[in-house]
Amino acid sequence: MTNGQSEGADRALFQLNGKPSFRLAVPQALQHVLAMLVGNITPPILIAQLLGLPEGDKILLMQAAMVIGGVTTLLQLFPVWKFGMGLPNVMGVAFAYMPILTAIGVNYGISAIFGAQLVAAFLSIFIGAGIGKIRKFFPPIVSGTVVLSIGLSLYSTAVTYMAGGSGAGDSFGLPKYWAIAMIVLVVTLACNFFGKKTLKVSGMLAGIAVGYVISLLWGGMINFDNVASTSWVALPQFFKWGLEFHPSAIIAMTLMYIVQAVQTIGDVSSTAIGGFGREATDKEIGGAIMGQGICGMLGAATGGLPTDPYSQNVGLIVTTKVIAKRVFAIVGIIIIAAGLCPKFGAIMTTIPYPVLGGATITVFAAITMSGIQLITQQPLNYRNKMIVGISLALGVGISTVSKSMQFFPTEVQNIIGNSPIVLSFLVSFLLNIIVPKDDSAEED
Repeated sequence: MTNGQSEGADRALFQLNGKPSFRLAVPQALQHVLAMLVGNITPPILIAQLLGLPEGDKILLMQAAMVIGGVTTLLQLFPVWKFGMGLPNVMGVAFAYMPILTAIGVNYGISAIFGAQLVAAFLSIFIGAGIGKIRKFFPPIVSGTVVLSIGLSLYSTAVTYMAGGSGAGDSFGLPKYWAIAMIVLVVTLACNFFGKKTLKVSGMLAGIAVGYVISLLWGGMINFDNVASTSWVALPQFFKWGLEFHPSAIIAMTLMYIVQAVQTIGDVSSTAIGGFGREATDKEIGGAIMGQGICGMLGAATGGLPTDPYSQNVGLIVTTKVIAKRVFAIVGIIIIAAGLCPKFGAIMTTIPYPVLGGATITVFAAITMSGIQLITQQPLNYRNKMIVGISLALGVGISTVSKSMQFFPTEVQNIIGNSPIVLSFLVSFLLNIIVPKDDSAEED
């Protein structure tokens, strides 16, 4: 290949419809797969453990998460009618939904999760269709408050896993669990801060790998019995857990889909600005939300939890400027292939909970700081400080004091009492509409 041809092939990576060689495209695709992998498999593992599901169900949930993540990635890349944004991104199960999924699952069971998801995902399609008209009601002060509450609400999950997981019994909090979790955390941060290229964007994966090896050497922490008995290839099962419809669960999930739509606006905008040097259009943002909606409905039928664009992959796009559709098509295909292999899922379920805790706390910290970053996009005058402060005080405060709403109807408790996210969203949304605008500068 001549120098001119080589340069042309390289340039194809940076063109939306470019056709880079597989020699160039596959390594770029693998970077994105590595960046999203842990984030995609961890929520179904956590949900399965919290709800006490058998190992087989845990594997099925993980399979579905991979398949739905891959399908959503491809739909966003290659829109069908109005579904999909037509821009490169990588989709996967959203950590942001964890508090809501947990609350619904604990109160009603896993069938209620998928019933609420089916309805909420359907309704979110209309949110995407009308995003141009409602976008103004979700300024950074509202979306940032919600994202911040999501991050804060996830810390207890990470710490629980660092200490051994809720199923550890009398061994919960053993020093060896904390030692492994802290090693994973240190390795993850070291890669993120000091690593180069692939290692830098795969810090969490590197941390888990190191923690996994240490857990193997320590002994008694990893069981491979389920791996040997699991098949190599299998299709996701439709309506494995059925569907249950509870009004309070549906309302809470719908509000969470609205919140996530706001987050999607930010991710799509970052992709457009960082990868293409322009603002995202309402059509692209609306298509992204509608695409998540239709795939959320498919996920409810197959066991795939709600998805969103992965911020770490957005960051990778911004950093590398690689936007070729071919690269992200390969990403989607690899993720789907992994989802069709139960053996892969079974291996992933062997990861000890302290390892997962040490890795995911960095994700939860990043979510928290993203919320703060969004909030500071608007002046921190008295008005905005009070909107953020009161919203978090009520949302986090009420969810922390478990009996504070014990005399309220069960439906009300389930919507706003079990998770700070919904109440923080409602309070910030209403206050932003009611309280007069304040054009003063930030206060010291």
